[in-house]
Amino acid sequence: MHRLHRIRQGLAYSALGHIEEADAQLDTFLAVKARVPESRLLHNVRGVDLLEVAAAMLEGELAYRKGDYDLAFAHLRRAVSLDDALPYDEPWGWMQPTRHALGALLFEQGHTVEAEQVFRQDLGLVPGLPRACVHPDNVWALRGLYDCLIANGKTDEAPHVKLRLDLAEARADRPVKAACGCAQVAIDAICAS
Repeated sequence: MHRLHRIRQGLAYSALGHIEEADAQLDTFLAVKARVPESRLLHNVRGVDLLEVAAAMLEGELAYRKGDYDLAFAHLRRAVSLDDALPYDEPWGWMQPTRHALGALLFEQGHTVEAEQVFRQDLGLVPGLPRACVHPDNVWALRGLYDCLIANGKTDEAPHVKLRLDLAEARADRPVKAACGCAQVAIDAICAS
């Protein structure tokens, strides 16, 4: 789906604070998205459904960078809901776990209790989500959960999660500073390198 390059560019512009450019990418993406026929499939997933996840992600991250946090979190929660509703497919229709952005930005704004729950869901540590919607031992979600546990003073559980995080980071190609590349600490680390 070559249309997703607009989303990638929009997310990058948004993360770097280039709001006008991100808005332009979103506008272009939405115009192109409107022309995609409902019958278009990527494996067994409708293209329009994938594009809805993409739009919600970009709208959420862009609203976040504009300082409209309530709207940002509403869009990101919608992205999570849309992502969860996608039919099972291999490879996944939407590759970037949507909970990573939601949890990282909630954490960044001090909503550590909700962020902790988001990461627990992503890791499959709470019941309710189908197996296809969870990402056990994902390094990004483990980073988010660990950071939340420390922030929430859960010192009994934190060392156990840290062990899992250390194992996951040992397999990563670079240090993971935050649960999502959209978090300011991750952006700062990327810009410094």
